[in-house]
Order: sequence, then structure tokens, then C-alpha cells
Amino acid sequence: MSHSTPEDPAYPRVVLKLSGESFRGDRSYGLDPNAVDYMARQIKSVHDRGIELGVVVGGGNIWRGAEAESQGMDRVSADQAGMLATVINALALQDALERNHRVPTRTLSAVTVQQIAEPYIRRRAIRHLEKGRVVLFAAGTGNPFMTTDTAAALRAVEIDAKVLLMAKHDVDGVYAADPHEDPSAAKFAFLTYLEAIERRLRIMDSTALTLCMENDVPIIVFDLFVPGNIDRVVLGERLGSLVAAEQPQSVAG
Repeated sequence: MSHSTPEDPAYPRVVLKLSGESFRGDRSYGLDPNAVDYMARQIKSVHDRGIELGVVVGGGNIWRGAEAESQGMDRVSADQAGMLATVINALALQDALERNHRVPTRTLSAVTVQQIAEPYIRRRAIRHLEKGRVVLFAAGTGNPFMTTDTAAALRAVEIDAKVLLMAKHDVDGVYAADPHEDPSAAKFAFLTYLEAIERRLRIMDSTALTLCMENDVPIIVFDLFVPGNIDRVVLGERLGSLVAAEQPQSVAG
């Protein structure tokens, strides 16, 4: 197990959701090695604290199923192609973690790609976490019509993570409207699950939100691309926006 630092983390086991857009960095498409290495460095800082970390990766930088469907492709086939895109991202992140940062990593895929990644088995995932390995969850849930946000919520519930961290690329929390289109949009420090669902805020899809609500998994939405932010979040500092059943009693930081 990796050594932990003197500061005690607020969450011993977390799931981090990385969007496909995070992998492309400033490019319009594909993988940016600098962005991937940056994310690997941020993950290493969490791992070095002794926190058990699962990472769910999206694939929108390579493939968008909804877009392909709108151009006439069968939805199931389009979503399956998207699952494979997430496997590519997971492999790129695994390589950056192991080669550049010496972080032991395992990629578990919800679709069978045995020569490339281990199959997703819940007990195996938990065992890897307990052994101090970062676990990358690829291929979403393995089902069409389900987003990688839903996969993140599902994995968080399955492995008994204490929080779901929704890493964003260009926004630092949940706003009443798109802050890029409306600079005066109010930012929420806290929302209940029901408020988030009823307001139809673009945090994650309603299936994922409902799953977190029914299993009481708090969600923290924050900007990963501010160096050190993830460290501050796992230590319990209030950062970004919290979505939970109720406002926490004490506020750290």
C-alpha cells in the first residue's frame, strides 16, 4: 500500500469521473499527451495519500454515440463504438500513470477485450483497490443507452466509494445556467439530489443522479485542471459544488 501523508483524507475510497473532453486538452479531437500526463499527476497525488481510487473514463474525445446516431448509425452500434473509445483513453491513462509516475494501475473493462484489459468483476476491482492499485473502469456499464456518468455512479455504489468526484475541464462547479453563455449565472455551493434533478442541471444524466440519490453517494463537481484541486477535495475542503441528501454539518477549509 502506498504511504499516506500526515493529513488525513476525508474519503478513504473515491471514484473519479473523467470526461472524454479532458483527454483532448486544447485539441478539437483525440488525445493530448500533456493533458493525459497532467491527469496522471493529479491522480498520483491522491494515490500517494493512501486513498483507494477508481477512475471512470469517458470517450467523447474520440467518439460520440449520440452524434453518430443523428447521422443515421444504429444507436446500439454507435454506443458500442463509444465503449471502445473509453478503452483507448483508459490505456493511455494507464500508460501515463505507470510509465511516467510509477503508479500501479489496472484497467477493468465492462466489455470483453481480454488481450487488452481485465474483465470488470466487482470483487476483483475491490481487491485491486485494497492492494493499493488505481483501478481504471473502461467501457462504461457495457450496455448501450447508458452514459459513462451512469457507469461512474454505478461503480461508486458497487465498490462502496464514499464520494463521486465529477472532474470538469472548463467549469468549477454547478451553475444555474451555462457560465460560458451567461457570465452572471449563479454557482451552487450545495444542492440536494432532488433539486439537481428538478432543475435539470447539466451535472450528469438523471439515471446517474437517481442512482447516487437512492444509494446516498455524495457528488462533488469541481475543476480538475486547477493544479492541486483534487488534493484539496479529498482532504475535505469545500470546493466546487456538492450534491448530497443534506448540507454537511461542518465545513473544512
